[in-house]
Amino acid sequence: MMRSLLLYSLLLFSLCISGCVAVNRSNPATETIAASALQPYGRTLLNSAGQLELISSAAHFGFSFEGTECRIDARLPSSQGHNYLQFEMDGSYGHRIKVFGGKDTTIILRAAKTGKHTVWIYKATEAHTGPIAIAKITATNIQPLQKKAAPLIEFIGNSITCGAAADASEVACGTGVYHDQHNAYYAYGPRVARALGIQFIMSSVSGIGIYRNWNSDGPTMPQVYESTSFQPDDKGRWDFTKYAPQVVSIALGTNDFSNGDGVKKRLPFDSAAFVRNYIQFVQLVQSKYPAAQIALLSSPMIKGSARQTLHNCLAAVKQQVDAANPQAKKLAVHLFKPMNARGCTGHPSVEDHAILAEELLPFFKILIK
Repeated sequence: MMRSLLLYSLLLFSLCISGCVAVNRSNPATETIAASALQPYGRTLLNSAGQLELISSAAHFGFSFEGTECRIDARLPSSQGHNYLQFEMDGSYGHRIKVFGGKDTTIILRAAKTGKHTVWIYKATEAHTGPIAIAKITATNIQPLQKKAAPLIEFIGNSITCGAAADASEVACGTGVYHDQHNAYYAYGPRVARALGIQFIMSSVSGIGIYRNWNSDGPTMPQVYESTSFQPDDKGRWDFTKYAPQVVSIALGTNDFSNGDGVKKRLPFDSAAFVRNYIQFVQLVQSKYPAAQIALLSSPMIKGSARQTLHNCLAAVKQQVDAANPQAKKLAVHLFKPMNARGCTGHPSVEDHAILAEELLPFFKILIK
């Protein structure tokens, strides 16, 4: 009898030890967060499938996870073509990620070591390349990063602001399609924001101008700014109450001064039309963000007499807008140093954007409080 009790006690003790060991060796549960739980910056929308569509240049969101790996399910609403995401992990830039149309793409990001990690996902391309939809993210102890009560800058502009034609590290200039060399993460605006430790949104379209575009009369930025996708036929209106930028930077004019493709008839630059349309656009932006400081940037690409003409136009815009609305913050103006751009098709390269950001940093430091 005593022998049976002893064996029974040893068995119970053994089961307890086995159970304890099993609990101690168990891994944290892998979790999934839906796209609707993410807190993005930039122009985005939740589509009918509950996916988060990243629309504008550098539209981005963040999350944290534990371990060494996370999975992101992405797709293109279009069944054709391709697009690009890019990411930052633990404060270090990763690389661009190609997303193909017509199929779901599972993106696996791996950390060099275990522990807690912070990831930011960015759309590398502009709105006119089409949206990239995020369905869900899977990882251990995953949490969406919350929006901080930090200052925010909105950068309005053209292909330069987009970071278009800046990065030929993967696809050489003159090959592929236009957005194969886009790199919004390394454009001057996001660089300035990261240097200041603040957030940003981008409202930029390649080839666009104030009263005319690179090779057409429109639609110009004043005509598409209120459209969610910056497309004239998009019936969706952007909700400007989503963000309250402390500063709105407007860098337009390069395309208004362009001679186009040299084939299509192009009239001489019209200073009066430029100033008139610019004033109306600034007033539109003021109506959306009454408390914002608006900054006008010239163009590093325009040289010679055209450069002086642009500077004179911006001075006229400032004078007339400030006089028309004395209660609003006075417009700030920055005149770029001329640049010989080294990117594709005469655009600033990734390295050139670093130079532009360095030049702009003191200017925006004064404007951000």
